[in-house]
Amino acid sequence: MKDLKHIHYYESLLESAHNDLVRQAREEGGVAVGYTCYYIPEVLLNVGNAFSVRLRAPNTGSLDISQYYMSSLVCGYSRAIMERAFEGGYNFLDAFFASETCQQMNRVVENIHLLDLIENEGFFHSIIDAPMKVTPHGVKHYTNQVKTRFLDLLAEKKGVDISDAAIRQAVKEHNEMCDIFEEIDQLRKEENPRITATEFHKLCLVSYACPTGKILPYLKETLEDLRSRQPDEKNPYRARIVVVGSEIDDYDFSELMESCRAYVCADRYCYGAIPGRQRIPISEEPVNEDGEDLLTQICRYYLETSQCPRFMSREKVEGRRELVKQLVEEYHADGVMYEQLKFCDFWGYERTLAPVVISEELGIPCMSVDRDYAVRGSGQLMTRVQAFVESIEIKKIQKGGGVQ
Repeated sequence: MKDLKHIHYYESLLESAHNDLVRQAREEGGVAVGYTCYYIPEVLLNVGNAFSVRLRAPNTGSLDISQYYMSSLVCGYSRAIMERAFEGGYNFLDAFFASETCQQMNRVVENIHLLDLIENEGFFHSIIDAPMKVTPHGVKHYTNQVKTRFLDLLAEKKGVDISDAAIRQAVKEHNEMCDIFEEIDQLRKEENPRITATEFHKLCLVSYACPTGKILPYLKETLEDLRSRQPDEKNPYRARIVVVGSEIDDYDFSELMESCRAYVCADRYCYGAIPGRQRIPISEEPVNEDGEDLLTQICRYYLETSQCPRFMSREKVEGRRELVKQLVEEYHADGVMYEQLKFCDFWGYERTLAPVVISEELGIPCMSVDRDYAVRGSGQLMTRVQAFVESIEIKKIQKGGGVQ
């Protein structure tokens, strides 16, 4: 297939957290707010002149400094963020918002604060206490935390407009972007997809790493290009895989999967499109039929749609497995990969049992891997994926389906 429109520009944007569009937004008076987790309501960081940047550490090399402060038993993502902060890679940030969900990332935020690593006058950070269950009390607590520790501070310290009108405009822009992704997402369901998994991964990453208003025009043009794009005559993939698990902010992962002729047809991982790139429903009136104001509606949405394994209530655990089953059916997948960053506590627990349930109880081929933050050149992971693809093909033969 011919190169997708703007794909090389997207690659250049992903080379640095402080990319061209982030620079443009700051030069125009924007307030850059860094975050790392779905527990932080992305859309509420894009109110007024504020804009969100979901932090990454591309081209990570040595982690010696962060390992000194945090030990080698902390996940590679947390250490990479810490290392990049030492290198000055986040000096453009005006604020860094986190949640008391992953203790490893909390240590990153605390070290950044204690060591005064962000050289930006007026920089501040804040952490919220996120509930572990979706209950009326939990929603109320979460909404209060978001308001007092995020929105109110943006207004007080940076003069950001946090009015309902500003929030509604942020939701409108967010939903406009999500409409683009939902249409592109449908193309991944095609028998011979006209978009590669790596291309989709790049589009998804730039939507998180760049100001929404700045990246939106480019995404619209890319969608228009995709509508008329023709796939290769022969489908190059041997298996369609749903990937489930922890943070993947490096499209090298998708490239590795494709090199094994495995197509990532759905991505339920941190920094993926599920959840995160679906419309946020809000009422037209100031208060909805349940008596919830605009802010509460948004906060409830994020809590209810979060698939983080930190949620350990029975309904959430079963809901995560049911979602995987639905994705396999909806995206016509042949199997599921559960992946976990090494030393990620929550996904370590999830990865222990969920693949057993998926494969033995639901009868869906499933593999389980733990991986480093950077996967480029990982021969071990490539070998595992190749073996999994071959096992899927063998099952097809045994069922009489044959292979191409």
